[in-house]
Amino acid sequence: MKLWPGPPPGTEYWQQHEQTITGTPVGTIVINVTEPTLTAYLPEKSKATDAGVIVAPGGAFVALAISAEGDDVARWLQQRGIAAFVLKYRIPEKHGQGIPADMDFDAASKYGTADALRALALVRKHAKEWGVAPGKLGIVGFSAGAMVASNALLQPDASARPDFAALIYGAPFGKMPTIPKSLPPVFMVWAQDDPMALEEIDRFYAALKAAGAKPEAHVFAAGGHGFGMKHQGTSSDHWPTEFFDWLVAQKFVPAPSASHAAR
Repeated sequence: MKLWPGPPPGTEYWQQHEQTITGTPVGTIVINVTEPTLTAYLPEKSKATDAGVIVAPGGAFVALAISAEGDDVARWLQQRGIAAFVLKYRIPEKHGQGIPADMDFDAASKYGTADALRALALVRKHAKEWGVAPGKLGIVGFSAGAMVASNALLQPDASARPDFAALIYGAPFGKMPTIPKSLPPVFMVWAQDDPMALEEIDRFYAALKAAGAKPEAHVFAAGGHGFGMKHQGTSSDHWPTEFFDWLVAQKFVPAPSASHAAR
């Protein structure tokens, strides 16, 4: 579904054309997004946990890794009774290869942040219809999507924030934002051999703790950057299970039955 009833505010003048590219090293990607959408993956009612998660893919604000860090994640959550919503958020027009050397991450992320806040409001509006209980709607973001998720987490208006946030190998990549007191629960994942985001993640983790937050951090010895749902034979392969266990411990989802856990 479209996030906004008309042209998304702030980008009415954008003229680029969205493109979907398959078969890249990170699966299917989308570039030049001008019309943000939310795609719902709702669990069977018999399996529903009443929890919901908005999924924000990464891609350095030049692309969205919509399959590996979007649809694949949503299906995994859906299978475990969690309503998942893949956020295809706006990103500036892509020019050339790679990430621009002069990329202003704060400017580039503002559109995705607005879309994430809109998505949170939209799911809360339809919460009863979509099987999401009050107080159980979170956001999980990957790389640049984790910056979008962290921006939503740090909103001055507490009512606009997610009820929990999971930041997967990502953090604010620009200026260190102001960190409010009494944040919702935060889950963080990264690998020690991450070649792209290690400094920013370490900085944000320290800032959260300095502000009185107690983020749950899973720091793997290996896994690199962008591991998503890949199975690489590293301990980072197990982050989704640890995320689910954390949701159980935080009482966002019920503990699976003994027979289900055995399977």
